[in-house]
Amino acid sequence: MLYVDDEPGNLVGFKASLRLDYHVFTAENIPQALACLNDHPDIRVIFCDQRMPGKTGVDFFEEIRVSYPLPIRIMLTAYTDVESIIDAINKGNIFRFVKKPWIEADIIGAIEEANKFYLAVSMLSIKNIELQKAYDELNKFAYSVSHDIRGPLSGILGAINLANEIDDVAEMREMLFLMQKSVKKMDTYVLSMHDYYSLQRGELKITEIDFEKVIDELKSIYTVLAKVNEVAFDISISQDGIFRSDYAPLRLIFNNLLSNAFKYQDRNSKNKSVKMTVEVAKSVATIYVKDTGLGILGSHVGEIFNLFYRSNSLEVGSGFGLYNVKSALIKLNGQIEVKSILHQGTTFKVTIPSI
Repeated sequence: MLYVDDEPGNLVGFKASLRLDYHVFTAENIPQALACLNDHPDIRVIFCDQRMPGKTGVDFFEEIRVSYPLPIRIMLTAYTDVESIIDAINKGNIFRFVKKPWIEADIIGAIEEANKFYLAVSMLSIKNIELQKAYDELNKFAYSVSHDIRGPLSGILGAINLANEIDDVAEMREMLFLMQKSVKKMDTYVLSMHDYYSLQRGELKITEIDFEKVIDELKSIYTVLAKVNEVAFDISISQDGIFRSDYAPLRLIFNNLLSNAFKYQDRNSKNKSVKMTVEVAKSVATIYVKDTGLGILGSHVGEIFNLFYRSNSLEVGSGFGLYNVKSALIKLNGQIEVKSILHQGTTFKVTIPSI
């Protein structure tokens, strides 16, 4: 807590009475008080004498309402001037008053009430932030549903309407191929959405991780994809010691990074490649996924992990992939870095500590 009073004797007495139970800062004037608040942003309660030289306690509390909204403000005053009380309520948003000369029991009671109120307000502030985040995601989700689910459905419906008027087997097969593409897009979207909710609600399930086995499950899928798209695909794994983590988020990270590396290749390039390196040493896994793809604009790098964000319009994506990667890494206490050069490629570096 912080006590502001221009009488040094009051400051000494206040701190001496409460020093064993509370961490007390004192200030003889407003500039000292502001400096203390700047140096100690975790201050929960502020006591201030109303009669301060140059600026009243009410004026001080009004000044800090915007910059320091969370600390609970308590006024110390030796008189009951009605106008001062009204000003304190209207301007400084005062929590309560304590008369001077103060009694220790009154001060302790005020501190306990103020601390409870501080905790309640802090929790409410956190909940408001979470609520705003959920609201923003809901808005994005509503748009995504109309675009990413209704789009493929419209494609299937259009293909069915055309197929009703076709007798030629070759043309019919072409319509079926278009329907298949639309169904695959929808399936990818639904799976990504499932990953999203699993990450948000699931609990960690810690097991020993053998990265060779984790990668082997994905290797067969992407080896075929590499051959079909003429992409050189290389994997290098070095694991020194036991590594413990949650298998499901780990697999999701590998799968999404590899999927993007193949999806955003430059189709006109003759030297397409994807390289993954996994190094596990001193209980830390470091993963590199490097591609020779389209790259990401520098101005977009900071946004690619946002929900429903798409940095490239040439390829259809759900907007979940990298957001899910970031969510999985938060769950595993990991970090991710991105280096990208437009039309040259992108490298993702992921570090995950053993749990």
